[in-house]
Amino acid sequence: MGRWRPPGEKSTAIITRAGFERLRAELDELWRRRRPEVVKALAAAAAEGDRSENAEYTYRKKQLAEIDRRVRYLSKRLQTLKVVEGRPADPEVVYFGARIELERMSDGEIVRYRIVGADEADARAGLISVDSPLARALLRRRLDDEVEAQLPSGPVRYMIVAIEYD
Repeated sequence: MGRWRPPGEKSTAIITRAGFERLRAELDELWRRRRPEVVKALAAAAAEGDRSENAEYTYRKKQLAEIDRRVRYLSKRLQTLKVVEGRPADPEVVYFGARIELERMSDGEIVRYRIVGADEADARAGLISVDSPLARALLRRRLDDEVEAQLPSGPVRYMIVAIEYD
């Protein structure tokens, strides 16, 4: 039996088509290429004899466990995710999948984000989770609306300058 972990915060089970395809490609890569390589290396390390002092064997066992853990997660997650595609009826309102350009009210800096599912969020790439404080503040807002988001650094005010959909 595995180690008990407290339940994590549930994330919204929606994703863009591109994000879904990336997760499916990652699962395929892990299952068809990486796992067989690690199993082969593990068998070679096990054949070397004494496993108690075999660093290669220990490393490969841990690597295999990490791959299996990720494969299990992706297999379950891909079954529960709902792919959201298409343009909304009103493209001047912020919904899931929107590319938003915001002007920070304090200094006039322009920032760009896309609202995506939790599994594809990457703040450095401008992809924010639909569950993030900023995305929650932006959802269902219109072009030229001012929004205030409670970020970890404190409250920040933005004006919605542009909204685009793929």
